[in-house]
Amino acid sequence: MTMAELTEAIRQHIDMEMDPEVACGMAEHALGFFGFYDRIIDNALEPTDRNLFYMFQDYDLLTTESEETTLWDGREWRIHYWRFKPELRERVEAYMNRKVEVIEVDPFGDVYGDAGSIWMREGDKPVNPNAFTSDHWG
Repeated sequence: MTMAELTEAIRQHIDMEMDPEVACGMAEHALGFFGFYDRIIDNALEPTDRNLFYMFQDYDLLTTESEETTLWDGREWRIHYWRFKPELRERVEAYMNRKVEVIEVDPFGDVYGDAGSIWMREGDKPVNPNAFTSDHWG
């Protein structure tokens, strides 16, 4: 996983409007743990770093795995690892190669074009058609 690939994955999965520098900082921080390896041991993480990894897991960027080993004294020991999702690189390549249709929105367009129906809900319609006329009050 390269820095550019992970940066794009972070922006695609977390927030498309995210500043690329923020996403790049997050990617650099995460990749700093992995180095040239495809997985890292969970014990190497500080709690704040682990929270970032949990967030990446929630956004489908990372996954966990564990293995059990027997210690010299006969006890079982479970080791937890973090790794990037195997299909993440292919998904990032698909993101980068797709054509995004830019939709232009006129910020000064017709703001009140259909405003009359916005303020009227079905239950708000008066039952008595004369309810708000001067005949009703006089």
